This record gives sequence, structure tokens and C-alpha cells, in this order.
Amino acid sequence: MTVLCAQTAGLGLFSGPEPVALKRMLNFNAPPLKNTAAEPVWKVLIYDRFGQDIISPLLSVKELRDMGITLHLLLHSDRDPIPDVPAIYFVMPTEENIDRICQDLRNQLYESYFLNFISAISRSKLEDIASAALAANAVTQVTKVYDQYLNFITLEDDMFVLCHQNKELISYHAINRADIQDTDMEAIMDTIVDSLFCFFVTLGAVPIIRCPRGNAAEMVAVKLDKKLRENLRDARNSLFTGDNMAAGQFSLMWCQKNQRSIESDFQLNRVLMEEGAGAEPSPAGARPKKKNRKMYDLTAADKFWQKHKGSPFPEVAESVQEELDTYRAQEDEVKRLKSIMVRRNVESVSAGAFTVLSLPELLEKKRLIDLHTNVATAVLDHIKSRKLDVYFEYEEKLMSKSTLDKSLLDIISDPDAGTPEDKMRLFIIYYITAQQAPSESDLEQYKTALLDAGCDLSPLNYIKQWKAFTKMAATPANYGNSGVKPMGLFSRVMNTGSQFVMEGVKNLVLKQHNLPVTRILDNLMEMKSNPETDDYRYFDPKMLRGTLIIKKLLICFQAIVFVVGGGNYIEYQNLVDYAKFKQGKKVVYGCSELFNASQFIKQLSQLGQK
Repeated sequence: MTVLCAQTAGLGLFSGPEPVALKRMLNFNAPPLKNTAAEPVWKVLIYDRFGQDIISPLLSVKELRDMGITLHLLLHSDRDPIPDVPAIYFVMPTEENIDRICQDLRNQLYESYFLNFISAISRSKLEDIASAALAANAVTQVTKVYDQYLNFITLEDDMFVLCHQNKELISYHAINRADIQDTDMEAIMDTIVDSLFCFFVTLGAVPIIRCPRGNAAEMVAVKLDKKLRENLRDARNSLFTGDNMAAGQFSLMWCQKNQRSIESDFQLNRVLMEEGAGAEPSPAGARPKKKNRKMYDLTAADKFWQKHKGSPFPEVAESVQEELDTYRAQEDEVKRLKSIMVRRNVESVSAGAFTVLSLPELLEKKRLIDLHTNVATAVLDHIKSRKLDVYFEYEEKLMSKSTLDKSLLDIISDPDAGTPEDKMRLFIIYYITAQQAPSESDLEQYKTALLDAGCDLSPLNYIKQWKAFTKMAATPANYGNSGVKPMGLFSRVMNTGSQFVMEGVKNLVLKQHNLPVTRILDNLMEMKSNPETDDYRYFDPKMLRGTLIIKKLLICFQAIVFVVGGGNYIEYQNLVDYAKFKQGKKVVYGCSELFNASQFIKQLSQLGQK
């Protein structure tokens, strides 16, 4: 895991309302025009899958159009020549991509070419482009070539991941598989370090690095420290000098590769759902009705999402219902006022103007309400059908050593409660957090029940090996010693007329506690003496080798946490909540990939296969 402390406001350079780095690139690497009334220069955007993933969470199609992007096309798609329009390329400097760019030059597809590489391009590949441009008599058309150092994906102002395409190459499974070769591990670490280096270049910060010893996190820390030192050593060409450096920055970073996961079914801030065809069954012999697939974007412009993205589900459902009630009241008011104006013989033009002014705002509000109503309803359906509220309660009680209402074996054996993955996840949590491992006879009983429930036991095989190797403590002492805190369940959303019928669903409110990630971060930021972090390594790339470092004087106020091997939304939200209660502290969360529970169980299964 990685943590940075800095005197800047998180990742405002790339995400939120002002994704400056990308907007500058799309304006031919010049500062965006402040005069929004000026007509933009029309151009074509050409990206590969990596570039598409970086741009899509940050800029909508409308925002691209406002910046003059008339077309945005994949590099390896079939593209027709547009000889009177400039083209902005945003791609990884791979052999395949370079070959296609050279082909575009030979085919004279565009008026001019602005080549932007996500990571630094090598000299040999740059020479290949130059040779192709010379052969195609297109040297003057290649206007600019830039290394953008944007090889990471920003999902929130305070959250980033390294990659989405080919993420299996740096996955938890890839790092932890038993047959991994030294050369493979070196390649994985180099890929992670390249992306982190890009992140710091764009942020304009040189981090102080903290990491545990003896695992992949230490390898990342050593390599990153070396890469940063080499860049800082070249004063004339360093990427951390002049305008690139934010004033007064101080950064801390720590690394760890163990991780946990939660259930979440959206990628790159986009939800893809299958809508049911209705409650009515298809007539006998008839074809089953096709399910509609809908896609929703969750953006910074969506105020409801920004306010409630970390809230417990009951609060979200209640807030959706309140938004819906408010919308209906406003809609009724517009209709009432229009009716009054018509009755009083107000000119139709005036009545029409009133409606036009009110309608767009109402329609946009209705669109967002429909979005969140549909998503919340789909989540509720999953909670009910899989009894996820029961699993949630049992997981909390297992980790806090509270008494269970009924035995774990009964839950696993219940055919109406959860999917095989839900059951396996619950048992793994029990196995990891148990102070004493179950006896062989008890374990055989659990295995039989899991197999009868359709579970694959491969994840358990790996977890047994992992726990024996790490000798992990059963449970953090400060996790808590009580069950889920009771409260009035869905009090207002269960009123008559609510969209959400939640009878039979238990409470889903998280207890307030610090997860291991947050606890370690607190130790490092506050310079607390703790056996858990006292042995963490310390690197400061800005200091000369052999310089005495007085670590006790370095108290952090801004930090970036990076998880090697994969992260999840539970860790992220726990860090966000921690920062809220620490005045003056800011925390950014990053990971090599973002997991949900199903994805993590699948990787454990691959690792545990014999």
C-alpha cells in the first residue's frame, strides 16, 4: 500500500470539474481558453483502449464536443480519411500502436498529427515514427509529440487505479501465483512503478515512501525510489522542477499487498444493469422475454451521487424517495401555474416561455431521479433475493467477535440465502478472523456444506496456505466488540407510496471502525510508535544517500494510500470517513486494480487450484 502527504488538494488536476491535464492536451497542449464563447478548433480524437479508459470517467461526450472534438475513434478501428481536420492521438507507446500511427501517416488520413503518449515513448519508437513521416512526406504534418505521463485512471477526486485494460497482468493472482518467475515479477513491478511515476509527475509531487518489508510492496518502493532519484538527478530534464512542482509539497507513501473486497457491480464509474422483463411469467412454450440492458454514468455533475456515494443503502433509498417526492411536487406546481396563466388569458407566448424555461431543468432532474431509482431498486432486489443483509450482519459479528443468532453452518446450508460466492466469502471471513482454526472434523463439516451449496473450495485451499504462511493475527483489537448498531429501519421510506418495499430486509448501517489500512495510515501520518508499522522502510528520493533523516519530525497532513495487488471501495470509504474526522487531513486512495467480491473470490480460486 502507498501513502503520500502533500500540500495540494488531492487530484484536482485531473478529476472533478476541472480535469486540467486532459483539457490542456485536447487543446493542442495549450492552456484551455478562458473565454468559453470563443469557437473551438474542430479536431478528431484518436485513442486506444487505455486512453479511452482514462478519458471516459472524466469527460462526457458533451464536454468533448464543447472542446471541438467532432469525432472520437479507436486507433485500430476502420477510419476514413478526413484530410482537412487535425487529429489528436492519445495512446500507449506500444509496438502495435506505433505501427498503426505510421500507417495513418502513409495513408494521409488527417491534416496534422498531435501525438500524445500515455507513458514515455522510447527513442527507438520515436525514430520509427520519424522514418515513417519522412517516407510519407508528412514530416511537417507531425506537429507535436508529447509524453503525457497519464498512465492511470482517476475515478474520483481522491481515488485512482492504475489500469483497466490487461489488468490481469498486474493482478493479485499474477503477483501471488506459486509458479511465478523472477523475470515475471520484475516485469509486474516495473509496470506498477511506471504508472505510479506518471501519477507523481502529473501531481507534481516527489513522495516520501513508507512500506512493509519482504513483499511486493517493498519491491515497488525500492524501484520507485530509484526512478524518482534518477529523474531528480538530471536537473535540466527533471520532470519535478519549475512549473511541474507544486510549491511546498511534502509527500509520504507506503505499500502493502494484502487486500479485502466488497460487492460492487460497476466499472469506471459506469453501471451496467439488466432490467427484468416483468413479474409476469412467459406463457408455456413461448420464448422468454429478453432483458433490457441499461447503462448509467455516475459523474461529478450528479450532485446526488456526490453526496450519497458513500452512504449506507437505507440512507440512499430514503434520499431517493425524498428526491422523487420533491420532483413530483415541483411538477405539480408547474402544471398548476400554467393552468392559472391560461385561465387568466395570459398570452400563449408567455405561457409557452414559462414552460420552456422550467421544462429542461425538470427533465434533467427526472432523468437523475430515474437513474438512482433504477439503480437503488436493482440493489434492493439483490439484497432481498440473496439475503445480503443477513450476510452483512454475520460478517460484522464475526469480525467483532459477537454472538451469532444461529450457527454459521445453518447459514451456509440455507438454500434460500445467498449465492455460492456469498457463502464462500462468509466462510473465508470466519476462517481468517477465527482466533483458533476449526478442528479437522468441523472443517470437514463446513466443506461438505459448502460443496452441497455449489461452492468451489479452491479459494479456501489458498486462504489456508496464506494464513499459515503469514501467521496473521485473528482480528484487530480495536475493530469493536458489539454487533450492528440497531436503529429505526427505513423509517420514512416505508411510508405509503414509497418506491421501495423493504419489508423483511434488516439494517445495513456500517459500524464506525478503522480497517487495517486506515489504522496503519494513522500510525504513519501521526508518527505513532506501533509494532504494526515500526519496522516500515523509509525512502526520501529528494535526500542524498547517507543523509541523516529525522523521521520523528515529519508529521503528514495529506496522504496517498496505494495498495499493491488490488483495492476496493470499503477501504476507500473507510479512509474517506477517517479524513473527515481528522481536521486538516486529506487522503487519496489508489490501487493496482479495483476488485469486487466476485472478482476477488475468482482470483483466490485460481490461486487455490491444485
